Amino acid sequence: MAGLIKREDIDEVRQRTDIKEVVDGYVTLKGAGLGSYKGLCPFHDERSPSFTVRPQVGRYHCFGCGEDGDVISFVQKLDHTSFHEAVEKLAARIGYELRYEDGGTGPSREEVGKRQRLLDAHKIADEFFRAQLLTAGAAEGRKFLQQRGFDRAAADHFGVGYAPQGWDALLKHLRGRGFTDAELKLTGMFSEGNRGIYDRFRGRLIWPIRDIAGDTIGFGARKLYEDDQGPKYLNTPETTLYKKSQVLYGIDLAKRNIAKDRQLVVVEGYTDVMACHLAGIPTAVATCGTAFAADHIKIARRLLSDDGTGGEVIFTFDGDAAGQKAALRAFEEDQRFVAQTYVAVEPTGADPCDLRQTRGDAAVRDLISSRRPLFEFAIRATLRRHNLDTVEGRVAALRESAPVVAQIRDAGLRPGYARELAGWLGMPIEDVTRAVAAAAKRGPAGAQASGAQASGLQAGGAAGRSHAAGYNQAPGNGQNVPGVAALPPSGVLPSFHRPDPRDPVASMERQALEVALQEPAMLGGAAWERFATARFATPAYQAIHDAIRATAPGFSGDAVQWVEALRQEVPEPLQALVSELAVVPLPAHTAEAVQKYCRDILARLFELQITRVKADKLGQLQRLDAAAHPEEFQQLNRELMMLEMERRSLRSDA
Repeated sequence: MAGLIKREDIDEVRQRTDIKEVVDGYVTLKGAGLGSYKGLCPFHDERSPSFTVRPQVGRYHCFGCGEDGDVISFVQKLDHTSFHEAVEKLAARIGYELRYEDGGTGPSREEVGKRQRLLDAHKIADEFFRAQLLTAGAAEGRKFLQQRGFDRAAADHFGVGYAPQGWDALLKHLRGRGFTDAELKLTGMFSEGNRGIYDRFRGRLIWPIRDIAGDTIGFGARKLYEDDQGPKYLNTPETTLYKKSQVLYGIDLAKRNIAKDRQLVVVEGYTDVMACHLAGIPTAVATCGTAFAADHIKIARRLLSDDGTGGEVIFTFDGDAAGQKAALRAFEEDQRFVAQTYVAVEPTGADPCDLRQTRGDAAVRDLISSRRPLFEFAIRATLRRHNLDTVEGRVAALRESAPVVAQIRDAGLRPGYARELAGWLGMPIEDVTRAVAAAAKRGPAGAQASGAQASGLQAGGAAGRSHAAGYNQAPGNGQNVPGVAALPPSGVLPSFHRPDPRDPVASMERQALEVALQEPAMLGGAAWERFATARFATPAYQAIHDAIRATAPGFSGDAVQWVEALRQEVPEPLQALVSELAVVPLPAHTAEAVQKYCRDILARLFELQITRVKADKLGQLQRLDAAAHPEEFQQLNRELMMLEMERRSLRSDA
């Protein structure tokens, strides 16, 4: 059983991983000054690049939308994985074996190696199948795609391929790439007979099934020839990589749009996913030969940020009995979602692929926009099973449909649907309301609790947002808060307003902190003493300065750990600002120019501090009676002279 990963191992993975190499897999980065890179932000739409990566400090920051973090949070957000999974993935990437707390275990180096070999085999097979689609032998496969409105560009986008007829085309190819039969047996791509292993997929159109990170972990194959005695669709069997209850076809292509649009569309087949994406519904995915169930919901909730603040899941089903049954199964899982669930059924029974073929892209979009709440569909489907022309039929329909209304999570909607049900049945509203109330009391036991939990989540989400708003807007009027003149009222956290960029003092203080975060080596010896005793006029910058003083004694020389330690030390509202200061490109393009720039900025900071101290001492001197306190008068004059000499020396050095 996996336990908590040791903190020092997390730090080691963060330190050893080149964030630029990881980000390069998602974003095209270009140089933006010495040690900085820029690209279009993967977290929001933009035309001019504002997403900045600074490998030296191991962080990224978007100056457009404010997203920031380290290499672990980047993988979490882009691959929609948990923190634990992101660390394990990055550790495997650099070949680092993690240790776990509480006697827990993680994947061993041997297990990681075996998994990587399986992934490599699938990647090579994927490339092989795609290449085969262009050969003369794949004419029937290309014809199938063309008949369904998919051109070569569509096939390339979805990675569609072709498995040649015969028994060992893929087998020979993978053996030639150095894979042993023992390894190939574990992939699920081969069957075994008396004479050994042979290709599982033969003479079929192939769709690669990828996980959320984009790695191919299995295949779906559609038969093309009449003499093929196998099923119409044949998938990879369960393997260590491929668990059909945890896989959604198209998730690798849809994940960003699902997260951005807060919408997930569930269709029934590979071609339906293709049709939806090409028609302008890029949030479509499909299950792989199994019903949409609990493990799929976990994936969906993670992508949707299913926290009660919006989002929708839309199921598309055929209008036949099997489709209705599938919709009702989906309704049984509805309580697991906080997002609203809907169903979209085409009256003629056409699936999205057929619809696009016969009526065009707009018809597919119209199908999705015509969605109805899943519980409404479930109620109507229940009513269709009864003869509403008879008293007995209406009573039976009420008994069966009342529990469906009782399960509606939004308590505010239940009375409205009770009235709708009364109208559909032609029965008094009082009878229906009593039946719904009785059904809610009887069960299922979790129906009421689920509704309350959902409401609580929504209320909690609102309260959380309200609290966060208060955090940023709290007025400061107390004491003992670093960088803030006073404490706010009891129970309210301090506020740190973004400094005015036109303020020359704030601008200089910001530049000094940029130097401290990005080039901490410049603060050696006397420079550190001066920096540590400096006072910052801007509260937010003073709080970061306090954090620098607190973490500096433990500074090991590693910039990645330095910045992470600072982020943990500052108040939460300032963590993004620390990232921003750590990645903003310094205005210099050579190592020598960077050194000169840093010296000049620090000299300006130290000169400002001297000016402030001089002003304080001049005030003391003016208030002092020289005749009454001659020694103190002389001492102040000497100190002022020393400060002026120090100021001139700084200017000379700069």
